[in-house]
Amino acid sequence: QVQLVESGGGLVQAGGSLRLSCAASGRTFSSAVMGWFRQAPGKEREFVAAISWSAGSTYYADSVKGRFTISRDNAKNTVYLQMNSLKPEDTAVYYCAADFKPWVAAMTKFRFRYDYWGQGTQVTVSS
Repeated sequence: QVQLVESGGGLVQAGGSLRLSCAASGRTFSSAVMGWFRQAPGKEREFVAAISWSAGSTYYADSVKGRFTISRDNAKNTVYLQMNSLKPEDTAVYYCAADFKPWVAAMTKFRFRYDYWGQGTQVTVSS
């Protein structure tokens, strides 16, 4: 079992920044592919970014490429999402997720790949 707890969400003006954190406990965090997803009201949960177990590979949704950066610290069992140049359309509940299958970049955007999910943290971007 893996427990994932997100933090760092909040209210920010457009153009601002936030850094989300996801703390993991339980099964070996360092062997997991970690992903961030988001869900806006009335919309399906969508992929944001993913990072391989070694942090050597990352993958981003086109909508956040160049603005968001995913990173991880395996010593702290934590994955981060640095979000810059935020837009109102980034408003959503952000979830982290863990996948213990081998890294395949193109597959990381699929929700079914992930074995464990956090409860989410709200990000609201005002215009």
